[in-house]
Amino acid sequence: MSESLLLVHGLWMRGITMRWLATRLRSRDFEPRTFEYFSLLQDTDAVVARLADALRQRPRTHVVAHSLGGLLALRAAERVGAANIGRIVCLGSPLAGSRAAATIAARLPAGAQLVGHNRALLESGVDHVPEGIEVGAIAGCVPHGLGGFVAHFDGEHDGTVALAETRLSGLADHIVLRASHSGLLFSDVAVRQAAAFLREGRFESPPLQGEGLGEDGVR
Repeated sequence: MSESLLLVHGLWMRGITMRWLATRLRSRDFEPRTFEYFSLLQDTDAVVARLADALRQRPRTHVVAHSLGGLLALRAAERVGAANIGRIVCLGSPLAGSRAAATIAARLPAGAQLVGHNRALLESGVDHVPEGIEVGAIAGCVPHGLGGFVAHFDGEHDGTVALAETRLSGLADHIVLRASHSGLLFSDVAVRQAAAFLREGRFESPPLQGEGLGEDGVR
């Protein structure tokens, strides 16, 4: 029997950007739906309320969310409660806050408009994982993206979000893939790892080659 799954896109995107993921996850016996919202025009409270309602319609639904979508998903999950939601996978989500978003909003012309009404959430991130909910984070480490030029990250990043920003106390698991921020949406390895977490509550742990990434882009 297929497991219910809700896909949540990120900033500057629309639901269609999750179509590739939906197709791949459907082939792994999930039943994906896409949650659509206007990331620049709708404020956090309004989106979180709608997202919580969508989750309540099908109790125990899992979530795979990209970037800002992961922050919104955790906020909505807290409203819904652990008994009524499945597991959550965040793809490249700045759970600890986005330096790139803060820099764009503060320094670029019309930067606040480019970040939109979810600016506060993007800048601050979330301070905890909702109690009783298993959340896994998949981060990328290929530094291709405008965010890296704007924010000047000190450590590894995916072109938009720093690896350090994807970590949060209370995560059930965390893994790094050889992918850029947007590339996480089109990664077969990300699909495989997301499916593993949704079913088992942990990511697969293949052997690594030395201290670098393994052949399949995982560490």
